Amino acid sequence: MADTQTNSPGGTGAGGAGAAAGGSAAPEAEVRRGSLFARLPVVRDIRRSVGLQRGMLLTGVVIVGAVVLCAALAPLIAPYGYNQLADESGSFGAQQPPSAAHVWGTTVGGFDVFSRVIWGTQTAVMVIVVAVLMSLFIGVALGLVSGYFGGWLDRVLVVAADAIYAFPSLLLAIVMTIVISGGQSDVVGGVFAAAISITVVFVPQYFRVVRSEAVRLKSEPFVEAAQVLGEPALKIIARHVYRNATRNIPLVFTLNASEAILTLAALGFLGFGIEPTSAAEWGFDLNKALADVTSGIWWTAMFPGLAIVLTVLGITLVGESMNDLADPRLRRRRRAGKSKEASHG
Repeated sequence: MADTQTNSPGGTGAGGAGAAAGGSAAPEAEVRRGSLFARLPVVRDIRRSVGLQRGMLLTGVVIVGAVVLCAALAPLIAPYGYNQLADESGSFGAQQPPSAAHVWGTTVGGFDVFSRVIWGTQTAVMVIVVAVLMSLFIGVALGLVSGYFGGWLDRVLVVAADAIYAFPSLLLAIVMTIVISGGQSDVVGGVFAAAISITVVFVPQYFRVVRSEAVRLKSEPFVEAAQVLGEPALKIIARHVYRNATRNIPLVFTLNASEAILTLAALGFLGFGIEPTSAAEWGFDLNKALADVTSGIWWTAMFPGLAIVLTVLGITLVGESMNDLADPRLRRRRRAGKSKEASHG
């Protein structure tokens, strides 16, 4: 191919080739940067999605982006602190209806509902990040080692993962929270206690996904060729097995993030979460609003509940859309639909 281009009538000489190479360096770099951005999980899936599925994915991305933005800008958005009970004009008062001073009213404890909900996004995002990242690293590492090496270590890890997975997840999280922090803690201890308890629940899911892929990949020709060449086992895992075994991890990550929100809310609702004077947490606020609902005071429970529902909905829309786009059967159906539309057009 190179000879054909050189000998063609329109071919360029050495100087022309150098100029062409120099002139195309910047566009090639832009293409590489663009392709790297396009390969990001969510960006790639948005580009591949069509119709209703693209709308669902974009809706989920917008909701998740709004939650993350509220968490990052909570000190600027919230008019009051998460544990503030008064300002220069006096005490807020308990169970005050929505007004100009408190747009979403106040709770039975006298906290501003809007401020508590906004600060609660910060707690939720911190727990999601810590819990899911910890479970991801631990589960992926154990799955790679177990699937590649096999033997007695694999059997022990599989039995342990199955035992944890079979245990009721919420009960396991409650037990871990009591063991770690005695049931309640400050913001740092409470976040890490909730995160570690959720991590224990999620590790078997990552372990199962990665282990099954590692077992399949270790018998592939390119892995066997690396073994014949004498490459160390850890190098083979890092270079050949890891990248191929973790392709579905973004899907598990998004689905687990929504479950982490529900687990955190359940811990707070049952009284095993973070102390209210240390951080805002939606589950705790729902627990304190139970008596308000029967008295016709709707605002103390409505807004924390909506925050949980919308956050879980946004993460679920992103995760399920990515899961559908990763299914080759659904991709074939979409291609068939596009071909029919093109033939009719």
